[in-house]
Amino acid sequence: MKLLAKLVMAMMLVTMVVSCGRTPPRGGGGGATYVGGNTPQLGDNDPHVWRSGHPYGHQVHGIDISRWQGDINWGQVRGAGISFAFIKATEGGDHSDPNFQRYWREAGAARIPRGAYHYYYFCRTGAEQAAWFIRNVPRERGALPPVLDLEWTNSRTCPRRPAAAEVKREAEVFMNIVGRHYGQRPIIYTTVDFYRDNQLGTMRAEFWLRSVADHPRARYPGQNWSFWQYTGTGTVPGIRGDVDLNAFAGNSAEWARWLQTHLSR
Repeated sequence: MKLLAKLVMAMMLVTMVVSCGRTPPRGGGGGATYVGGNTPQLGDNDPHVWRSGHPYGHQVHGIDISRWQGDINWGQVRGAGISFAFIKATEGGDHSDPNFQRYWREAGAARIPRGAYHYYYFCRTGAEQAAWFIRNVPRERGALPPVLDLEWTNSRTCPRRPAAAEVKREAEVFMNIVGRHYGQRPIIYTTVDFYRDNQLGTMRAEFWLRSVADHPRARYPGQNWSFWQYTGTGTVPGIRGDVDLNAFAGNSAEWARWLQTHLSR
């Protein structure tokens, strides 16, 4: 009987090892599943089953935030391995995020590379929105490139969906004006449906792609990208509640080189 018990125990141990090899270890607090590759404190409250490749092996991860994240302990965020932050600054031609200036200062004080993003509004021209962004976002040495967030909205004040030609024309106006002011061409953030509807792949831009259901190679075939937003239900020490998590396309050495060529001077 002792021999049989030992054999059963050995089989259970083998089963546990195999299971752990298939499932990411737990982490991130609150029962969130570990997702962070070399940053084991990151988690996801609603992890996805990936088919064409997952983000967990990426070495460089970051967040994007807005007022809804509330108070943030940036020291904890940095200590958890977050390498960058994109912060919502403006929307349309007359709205600014009330937490932007505070987040901008606090992230900078924590020595986290950070950039500002603008949420595009389809009832204002690209020039108007560029002017509003410039009015609200400081031009500082060491900042990440600005970001133009292009996605379809369910806005009650602006329900229109302009044709692709108009979308790209006005987006280009915004990018040219903002690029000249900051000395950095803006990155385009977009979603699968907006990218397809407007054929954004024809634009001269660096891309930050949202893809929470599969790898960008499956959702945006043939499109190069620098950043991948892979979940909206992430967990990060120092931030209460869900937060968007993103991965950089390259490894740590490539990230260092990217920063050398993209940070404002």
